[in-house]
Amino acid sequence: MVEKQHSEIVVGGDPESESAAQEKESSKDELKSVFLIPYPKIVFLYPTYLAAIAAGIWMLISGDHKLVDGEIVPTWAAHVAGMGFLLVLGLNLVVLSFDFPRTTSLTVFFFLVAVGVGLWMLASTNPGLLGVVSETIAALNPVSNATFYFSFAAIMTLIYVGVFVSVRFDYWEVRPNELLHHHGVLSDLKRYSAPQLRIEKEINDIFEYFLLGAGRLILHPKNENRSIVLDNVFFINAKERKITRILSALSVRVNSGN
Repeated sequence: MVEKQHSEIVVGGDPESESAAQEKESSKDELKSVFLIPYPKIVFLYPTYLAAIAAGIWMLISGDHKLVDGEIVPTWAAHVAGMGFLLVLGLNLVVLSFDFPRTTSLTVFFFLVAVGVGLWMLASTNPGLLGVVSETIAALNPVSNATFYFSFAAIMTLIYVGVFVSVRFDYWEVRPNELLHHHGVLSDLKRYSAPQLRIEKEINDIFEYFLLGAGRLILHPKNENRSIVLDNVFFINAKERKITRILSALSVRVNSGN
């Protein structure tokens, strides 16, 4: 289900009690700022990255080939590792390609995956059951060695390093009285007014939320014509709560002086 939440902090209004003001003030002292970093979608490929490392280690331990009647053939472990790696990769690519905003679509997806895996196992154990289709499925025995899996993981490692370096040059920071945009190699800075900042949270994909707690934050600064859209923000619920806290502290501080 697509989840949208709005949080609006407005300076001014009825004064709060002294104890509440002190409590909010201490919360503000504890939390000075909140960093918001949007990431590219490739970060959601980390299950495939981990699967490649696991498959590579398994191949080193179990071996990928054996000698049968003077002929070198792939081991059973190599077949299982190949199918497992391709299954994880396929599911991961589906997550990147499509959005699953509702629980019902998630249920349908898992049902189809279960049916597909069941048919593949049935065809592998009973080659003549489904005729030509069964024979085709049974013939699918992808194998690879540890070098392939570790090479894939090494490429992904380089990409991830590049991603995590690049996002350090383009991120947002929410402070009690201002919204800052840090960007560029020389740390260029653009400032927005934080009071009366409206926040809209969207969780458009259940899978992405399960993988990294990710979602979309839409910020509406005061006196700005355009909205600021930040996609793939990690642990979005915790970020939204922290932003609400830090801006609420500002509201209470101003109200307490009225």
